Amino acid sequence: MYKTFEMELAGRTLRVDVGRVAKQANGAVLMHYGDTTVLCTATASEKPRDGIDFFPLSVEYNERMYAVGKIPGGFNKREGKASENAILTCRVIDRPMRPLFPKDYRNDVTLENLVLSVDQDCSPELTAMLGAAIATTISDIPFDGPISTTQVGLVDGEFVFNPTAAQKAVSDMALTVASTREKVIMIEAGANEVPEQQMIDAIFAAHELNQKVIAFIDTIVAECGKPKHEYESCAVPEELFAAIKEIVTPEEMEVAVFSDDKQTREENIRAVTEKLEEAFAENEEWLAVLPEAVYQYQKKTVRKMILKDHKRPDGRKIDQIRPLAAEVDLIPRVHGSAMFTRGQTQICNICTLAPLSEAQKLDGLDEAETTKRYMHHYNFPSYSVGETKPSRGPGRREIGHGALAERALLPVLPSEAEFPYAIRTVSETFESNGSTSQASVCASSMSLMSAGVPIKAAVAGISCGLVTGDTDDDYLVLTDIQGLEDFFGDMDFKVAGTHKGITAIQMDIKIHGLTRPIIEEAIAKTRKARLYIIDEVMNKAIDAPRAEVGEFAPKIIQMQIDPQKIGDVVGQRGKTINAIIEQTGVKIDITDDGAVSICGTDAKGMEEAQKMIHIIVTDFEAGQVLEGKVVSIKDFGAFLEFAPGKEGMVHISKLSKERVNRVEDVLTLGDVVKVVCLGKDKMGRISFSMKDVAE
Repeated sequence: MYKTFEMELAGRTLRVDVGRVAKQANGAVLMHYGDTTVLCTATASEKPRDGIDFFPLSVEYNERMYAVGKIPGGFNKREGKASENAILTCRVIDRPMRPLFPKDYRNDVTLENLVLSVDQDCSPELTAMLGAAIATTISDIPFDGPISTTQVGLVDGEFVFNPTAAQKAVSDMALTVASTREKVIMIEAGANEVPEQQMIDAIFAAHELNQKVIAFIDTIVAECGKPKHEYESCAVPEELFAAIKEIVTPEEMEVAVFSDDKQTREENIRAVTEKLEEAFAENEEWLAVLPEAVYQYQKKTVRKMILKDHKRPDGRKIDQIRPLAAEVDLIPRVHGSAMFTRGQTQICNICTLAPLSEAQKLDGLDEAETTKRYMHHYNFPSYSVGETKPSRGPGRREIGHGALAERALLPVLPSEAEFPYAIRTVSETFESNGSTSQASVCASSMSLMSAGVPIKAAVAGISCGLVTGDTDDDYLVLTDIQGLEDFFGDMDFKVAGTHKGITAIQMDIKIHGLTRPIIEEAIAKTRKARLYIIDEVMNKAIDAPRAEVGEFAPKIIQMQIDPQKIGDVVGQRGKTINAIIEQTGVKIDITDDGAVSICGTDAKGMEEAQKMIHIIVTDFEAGQVLEGKVVSIKDFGAFLEFAPGKEGMVHISKLSKERVNRVEDVLTLGDVVKVVCLGKDKMGRISFSMKDVAE
């Protein structure tokens, strides 16, 4: 027997089955939202993992193509590596849940979410977020839940909760908010320049709905929840802290961390660590946890300096941004480039333009998204932080940062009709010391302008941090956090947008949620900083998109043809279109509605291809003058090719006003001549004349 719990959520039924499947997991629920079904499980190891100083949480979101009645594409008919959507969903599940596990917990925990079926109107991602929280809360794994998650859309100025597929298609906002009983713990958003106050209202409307879901989860826990298991604490002994402070005083530690240069600070901490290792050389137990103790000592020092003394490690004021610099066109021959520097964070972004046929094809569970025209990729090499390790391709962090910048820029991109290009921007991290994702937004915005992409407005991003005290009212919001303030602080609140409003938000926190005043202050501070960056830095490097794409970028001519004529342009087995491409050196894309894009770097070849297509799709009419190439000579006349697959004949009597005995006396193969269309002859065939061209 199993237990079922139901509630109405945003007009659809949310059903949770407990004890039906996966009973050997620490916690498991079979989630149903409409016809979307997701199995969510939480499992933990019996003992802590040896030799680590972090909580080993792993979140998986497994998409199965059978969930939407598909067989995976390609040669391998088994699902391969996780899609970008799956990776981003893992991250959005991880971020609100990780802070709610005990700080000294070192047991491996895995949250698995298996998508079994998808109702396009009921988000499987949202269902997995709720299921992961419920499975963990009812398990015996230590967890300070429950939490709930709500998605918010903005349709015709009204908030829509957990929007359907149709509502998502017309929504000006895609907001995800996770909450505990009292506070907001995670925010993720993409928006079409939504004003700050409207975004705040949406966040807390979602928070209010989350409380109803939490009350529902409480009823499940009351009936099915297991007692939380005991675990081996990996906390640093208090007596070790006391001994450390006798050797390295708080004042000495303050001096060690108080530097705006990352390498200097790291060298100072290395010297402190070596001093402590010598002092505790005989105590193996303390040596084993010394790195964690030094880390926590630094953390307490930095937090005290900021919160109590209003001193930041690099000496800046609380709302002061690090030195900024921006430049464009630093890389030759690429289609567009820009570099944005903020302190020791430096991003170079390169923009590449291509025909729409180069857009990325997506093979996923969302039937509304089958292609992606704009792609933003982010790379984070080890040299950017002064380390050495081999590159093994992008990890979850890199994919997440690229997606965040992509989301921030999508609202300002021109439509396909306005700018018929596929667009790829790549952010190369040259140097990193805090919030490279938001530097990527700034660099990408300028790079797009440099490439001649007519974006609607400049987009900038900035990150705010937070240090909290013992009460909700004891806190300090920091503008433009560097790496140290991110590591030791409580929040990384990233906001990107234009002068008009917000285009993207991502909030990571390490505490049990944020109050409304903190969120409002963070959003206000990011707006002030964002406008300063746009007006005083980015606009001085480039204040508007270039009027045309660059010399080395492909040019595109668009034309519209009758869809009935597409077959004539393509030809049998592609023979006609391939001949045009070979002769002119262009690329040609044709959509089902007859929109033709001719892409190339040689204007003459593009014009020639356009002329050929125009001839192919235009019916011959009397009086029309054309230019054709002699491709065949017969006794009775010559055949001319006006464009690939489009031929006509000039009778021997129409070659010249003088009598012609042999066609070869006037024409040879390969000659290019002008003819005039005479209309149809008695047999209904189109007739052409050379001798009547002048008339």
